[in-house]
Amino acid sequence: MFKGVLKKMITELAEPIRYFLNFENDFVELNQFLDQKVKIDFIGTECLNCHASKTIFRQGFCQTCFFEIPLAGDWVMRPELSKAHLGEEDRDLEYEKKIQLQPHCVYLALSSHLKVGVTRKSQIPTRWIDQGAHQAVGILELPNRYLAGIAEVSLKNHFSDKTNWRKMLQNDYNEVPWEKAINLAIEILPQDLRSYLISDPEVSKLNFPVLQYPERVKSLKLEKEKSFSGILKGIKGQYLIFDDQTVCNIRSNEGAVVEMNIN
Repeated sequence: MFKGVLKKMITELAEPIRYFLNFENDFVELNQFLDQKVKIDFIGTECLNCHASKTIFRQGFCQTCFFEIPLAGDWVMRPELSKAHLGEEDRDLEYEKKIQLQPHCVYLALSSHLKVGVTRKSQIPTRWIDQGAHQAVGILELPNRYLAGIAEVSLKNHFSDKTNWRKMLQNDYNEVPWEKAINLAIEILPQDLRSYLISDPEVSKLNFPVLQYPERVKSLKLEKEKSFSGILKGIKGQYLIFDDQTVCNIRSNEGAVVEMNIN
């Protein structure tokens, strides 16, 4: 039995990708439990920031923390709102400088369909794995988050910035003509951002540990269901996939205190 607070799964690039749950007293590799029965019991909640047993509001944080801590600022989801390059504080300037003023990449990724996204250079390929991308390629490398956000905004007129999570989990996608897609992205970019283009971009391929994809998708919210058991058939993105079509998004269940038993 393992017990702890659910947090985003740690991933390791491998063939296939390896997944881990980081509990307070256990570091659990999940790949080894494929095709085994997994029982998850909801025990309570714990804010990932203040560690109080409060109701989780969003992203694993209680309501107070969500509206106060810097890592839940609007610029996280909307990079074009970053202001650290101007020396302007949103919630905590030192933290924002640390995160925003480092190299960022704008990329194209194929999960359910072709999409554009932004991530810190240090988060590649972790970001692609978390999105369940089969293939991805970096287009631009920029010196800060703001410029990456501006580049993404310019590309969102032609490329989606959302993933259809149901299709991603069903492995429902069409192949992408990558050279054509990359050339289109370059044509769309404002001239003043083209100096940040990555020369000879290389498409990366990702292989997820999935034995069986669901035909339909039933989403599991542990706080509501309290207890669930099923045979683990795969892991993709930040989802656990079970034999009865149930999927558990670890990210949307962050902050849940659980007990996990493997049979």
